[in-house]
Amino acid sequence: MGNTAAAEEEKQTTLQITGMTCSACATRIEKGLSKMEGVSRANVNLALEQATVGFDPKVAGLPEIEEKIRALGYDTVKESADFDISGMTCAACSARIEKVLGKMPGIASVNVNLALETAHVEYIPGDIGTREIMEKVSGIGYKATLKQDRKENVDRRGAEIKHKRNKWIISAILSLPLLWAMAGHFSFTTWIPTPDLFMNPWFQLILATPVQFIIGWQFYVGAYKALRNGSANMDVLVALGTSAAYFYSLYLTIDSLNMSGMDHTVEMYYETSAVLITLILVGKWFEALAKGRSSDAIKSLMGLQAKTALVIRNGAEISIPVEEVVPGDIVLVKPGTKVPVDGEVVEGLSSVDESMLTGESIPVEKKPGDTVIGATLNKNGMLRVKASRVGRDTALAQIIQVVEEAQGSKAPIQRIADVISGIFVPIVVGIAVLTFLIWYFGVAPGQFAEALEKAIAVLVIACPCALGLATPTSIMAGSGRAAELGILFKGGEHLEGAQAIQVVVLDKTGTVTNGKPVLTDVIVTAGAAGNNNAAAENELLALTAAAEKLSEHPLAEAIVAGAVDRGLTLPEAGQFNNIPGRGISAVVNTKAVKVGTRRMMEEEGLDIAAWTAIMTGLEQEGKTAMLVAVEKAVVGVVAVADTIKETSRAAVAALHKMGIQVVMITGDNKITAEAIAQQAGITKVLAEVLPEGKAEEVRKLQAGGTKVAMVGDGINDAPALATADTGMAIGTGTDVAMEAADITLMRGDLKSIPDAIEMSRKTMRNIKQNLFWALAYNTIGIPIAALGFLAPWLAGAAMAFSSVSVVLNALRLQRVKL
Repeated sequence: MGNTAAAEEEKQTTLQITGMTCSACATRIEKGLSKMEGVSRANVNLALEQATVGFDPKVAGLPEIEEKIRALGYDTVKESADFDISGMTCAACSARIEKVLGKMPGIASVNVNLALETAHVEYIPGDIGTREIMEKVSGIGYKATLKQDRKENVDRRGAEIKHKRNKWIISAILSLPLLWAMAGHFSFTTWIPTPDLFMNPWFQLILATPVQFIIGWQFYVGAYKALRNGSANMDVLVALGTSAAYFYSLYLTIDSLNMSGMDHTVEMYYETSAVLITLILVGKWFEALAKGRSSDAIKSLMGLQAKTALVIRNGAEISIPVEEVVPGDIVLVKPGTKVPVDGEVVEGLSSVDESMLTGESIPVEKKPGDTVIGATLNKNGMLRVKASRVGRDTALAQIIQVVEEAQGSKAPIQRIADVISGIFVPIVVGIAVLTFLIWYFGVAPGQFAEALEKAIAVLVIACPCALGLATPTSIMAGSGRAAELGILFKGGEHLEGAQAIQVVVLDKTGTVTNGKPVLTDVIVTAGAAGNNNAAAENELLALTAAAEKLSEHPLAEAIVAGAVDRGLTLPEAGQFNNIPGRGISAVVNTKAVKVGTRRMMEEEGLDIAAWTAIMTGLEQEGKTAMLVAVEKAVVGVVAVADTIKETSRAAVAALHKMGIQVVMITGDNKITAEAIAQQAGITKVLAEVLPEGKAEEVRKLQAGGTKVAMVGDGINDAPALATADTGMAIGTGTDVAMEAADITLMRGDLKSIPDAIEMSRKTMRNIKQNLFWALAYNTIGIPIAALGFLAPWLAGAAMAFSSVSVVLNALRLQRVKL
């Protein structure tokens, strides 16, 4: 029997494996998985590239199995899907969906966002599909549909806001006479005339019933679905509170008729249930309006896109929707119109305003061979552009996707709210029951109506809506505003993590500096820089540039450009060899030419003593000096300089003011690096660090728990970016949104670094404010309601206001100026 039970508990999954090359790989994975605790069997099929694993979910889960496969040097294939979720009312709903889906076989991860009403699910395609996921969500009382087109999603949200508004208006019209009648019971409102009809219990019943069971039916449906699945949410509290008031009033109405025919003096509680529902609905309407505003960043980015494109097909110019452009199409871009897609200029000269992407207000000149980016503005010339990236592949579409993913992700701090929400409702129901019993048997013995009123107030004031909205609305607003400022956070965890940064490490070339060095010096006379012969200079420069022409390094490009500017003809070079961190070598006109650092020349056994003073002098000026050797002797020095960006010094000063240490890291020699650092206001420099050593330097800075951010171009500095607690890619290429950094600084401006950190700090401060107020409402409100100082309708108003105030507080982030 024990084996049978164990077999029933065991789960099986089939994972798609990548990276296997032979049967040894399959055997390695099988052995590695079989040794895992909780894994009973593992069978790896090399031909199908699949691993079938049997495991005990109580001991080992899918994440652990996948992690083991990655540790063995391979990877698994997962697919992801995004769903629109309808029917959620509070944090308990989103937590319930996450919990249920997370238990399904084949589900790797689930993230449900209450504010966006979406779910992002990662799953193993062999085990489960989107249809099963949607059916499971439907089975627990909600509706899941595969995420719609962005425009359709905006339209759907607009229709939802209109529907909520209309429900509230109808509910308010029906509830107003009940509220009027309630006011007639107060001694201080005797001056207000109250029609007898409004005091009639049957008239009140007629008004309250459609509010309770037609307009308020959504709360019963939500409560039933939640309870059926063993959980409790906001709907349970609302349904319990309003039903208690309604059915008690119905009992009094019938009892009053039986006893005296019709007693108008008996106090009813119809207004309690109707007004509560009305207040909750107005709160939900305001909430929907505010949540709609939190997506303004997405709408504004979508608004940048061109709607149509002028395409040449079959020799004719035709205007088509931009969605119908295909790669390879020739697109005509007239002056004053937006470039519809990413592509390459094949004909025409113009200047293009790229400020929407780079923040740079000066238009960029474009000629055949240059790339253009969709949504940028063509200023003054006609361009023919060959489309290369269209639709969801364009730079703007990728940026929108990054922002959407960031808005839909969870920050680690949200776990606090998730844990509280999961246990909150049952506790509140218990407190409400206890409140009723204390009042009925202790404070006001036998006063059922009074005890019930206090219990209803407790139920209503404690709805955890605000708690569920506290974090996601701030993440949405903060990441959206950051995107408008050219800062792309790749997820909520990075938006939270950036505020803790203590050290910022800056790559020099292209980050602190412009990254476009220019040739400054060519020296052919050892020991002095002033007695050069122009012909000798040009001869040395031609040899050097010919060798460097085969290199893609920015310094090499500067040397070649300098030779071209002097009108030199470059000889052919061959046998090129790049020596990382040292220099290059090549054969030019049968001569062996070497260009590089002191270290390179010393390793080659060449004498550099005569050139040391010149090298030092150039480096102290902030220039990068390189020795040139022909055959077996050093014959000259060439130097290039890379000027710092105009904003670098201000950005470093801003970081220092925020209490953040700034470190510059570079492969350049110490003297040159310190000269550049001094210009930028940086005091700590890590010089002569090879590309592969940057990640190790970051690790050293992290010692002792220091939070380190690495800022680089996102490609050459990839290992260091990945090692840092926060990686920031700075650049303006068309692939900028897809680089592997945690944060992408779109505008290529160092001032974006303190801006990103400040945006993170402001967002986290906003989240903490929201969590505080959400919890304060409940913590303070529950005892006040239980002590009898809060009428149910006031509790309903406070509860509705709590949700709206949390969302409105989050929306303050959309007006942040940095």
